[in-house]
Amino acid sequence: MQTTAPMASASRSDLDALAYGEPQPASYSAAPRASFANSPRNAYAAPTPVAYAAPGGAFHDAPYRLDAGDKLRVVVYGQEGLTNTYAIDAGGAITMPLIGAVQARGKTPAGLAADISAKLRNGYIREPSVAVEVETYRPFFILGEVAAPGQYPYVPNMSVESAVAIAGGFSPRAKRDSVTLTHNAGRTVVPLGTPISPGDTILVGERWF
Repeated sequence: MQTTAPMASASRSDLDALAYGEPQPASYSAAPRASFANSPRNAYAAPTPVAYAAPGGAFHDAPYRLDAGDKLRVVVYGQEGLTNTYAIDAGGAITMPLIGAVQARGKTPAGLAADISAKLRNGYIREPSVAVEVETYRPFFILGEVAAPGQYPYVPNMSVESAVAIAGGFSPRAKRDSVTLTHNAGRTVVPLGTPISPGDTILVGERWF
């Protein structure tokens, strides 16, 4: 099973080239392609008995928001001691040399890069150039009527259907046409083709006949 998500628009070597090669603009970030924010905003409003999200073609791109469990590749151009992989801790922060804890929860990779640049500029580096991208996404959770419920690594472009497959498929009693999906604070019933995001929880219900 793949445990490290492929990078969205820049490879590891590209970022290392940024750190040790040609100078780049002051702030750069590579936001992951796959994001559950592709779904309409109202798909995750208040819980509702039946609220179906369209299985395809009705989603739009939006910036990925970081949270605890994401692992980030942070590159500071020309600063080998600062360029490293950092995990977002339970408090939603990463801890870097010189500047200490930097809050990451709820920010985009670009936003975090800007915050790191600002802290480094405050008495450490005159014109820091910082890049941030997600190296490994936080896991998703799948519960209920599947063969092996639990926590699994997220892979970009996952759908509910592929998440069920990773969990060993449906149990004999499973309801197979829709699931309940929890995303951020919202919960809704969605079809199997719905994209999922890191940190989402999928609940596969039991059919009644």
